[in-house]
Amino acid sequence: MAHINSYLTFNGNCREAMIFYQDCLGGELTLQTIGESPIAAKLPNYLEQSILHAVLAKDNLVIMATDMVEEVGLIKGNAISMMLNCNSEEEAHQFYNKLAQGGKAVHPLQETFWGAIFGDLTDRYGNNWLINYDNQ
Repeated sequence: MAHINSYLTFNGNCREAMIFYQDCLGGELTLQTIGESPIAAKLPNYLEQSILHAVLAKDNLVIMATDMVEEVGLIKGNAISMMLNCNSEEEAHQFYNKLAQGGKAVHPLQETFWGAIFGDLTDRYGNNWLINYDNQ
């Protein structure tokens, strides 16, 4: 079956953000800079350390990212959130607390009427996260 992975776009701070996510969530992080890629010669030198492609992988969790922003620039909005389904209530609280550092805890984790522990936040990079643990 096909599946969807999150792909985030940053404006020069992809490396910093992905290291933060790795610190929060764990997993293996791979980073490819523009300077390490075949397209390096076609782009300005100041982009050499920018991230062309990053992957953070842990079990079924995969977050991909880049610093490659289109000419219109980066437009942050509230149309996209990353849904993080956790394996335990403890894990949900751990991820929530780490991801909220330097960001905004919009709705703290709480028991819901649908039988889950749920909360949401905006991290320090402006990305929205939904943290969920189905405790049934």
